[in-house]
Amino acid sequence: MTGRTSAMAYDLTDIKNRMHKSINSLKDELSGLRTGRASASLLEPVTVDAYGSRTPLNQVATVTVPEPRMLSVQVWDRGLANAVEKAIRDSGLGLNPMGEGQVIRVPLPELNEQRRKELAKVAHTYAEQARVAVRHIRRDGMDALKKAEKDGDMSQDDAKKQSDLVQKATDDAVKEIDAIVAAKEQEIMQV
Repeated sequence: MTGRTSAMAYDLTDIKNRMHKSINSLKDELSGLRTGRASASLLEPVTVDAYGSRTPLNQVATVTVPEPRMLSVQVWDRGLANAVEKAIRDSGLGLNPMGEGQVIRVPLPELNEQRRKELAKVAHTYAEQARVAVRHIRRDGMDALKKAEKDGDMSQDDAKKQSDLVQKATDDAVKEIDAIVAAKEQEIMQV
């Protein structure tokens, strides 16, 4: 019975899905990095003290982009407007919100060259973390293949073919990560 388990432990589709999840995670992290223009996703990490607990901003307000360098936060409950404004100010994003009743305007300051370079470095750090995650997934797949071959569930030729497929999936994932971070860096450095 142990032989069947090792063959089932290797699943190329699962490996590709896990790599894709790493890439999606990278995209999510990069969407939070500020660029020269406003994006509603910039405020996604912000949490508000609301109703006795920390609540994500998108559960108490709607974020829109009325202008390229301005965010508008429409708070649903007037009583939370001050808490939302404070959460944005204290978020560490370097933003200075201006409250106007239930609407909070958040102007985005101009990014200087030094700040752009710092953001590009952060983007590269996120990309390297994604590459490491993909390499770990590759290692797991290769280990499962070696075990299946050792247990006699897979011939040496099949194991070689499958390991080539795992390597190709890894190479494709790393290429996609590199393309994503290059595009994000270009977006950050654009004045």
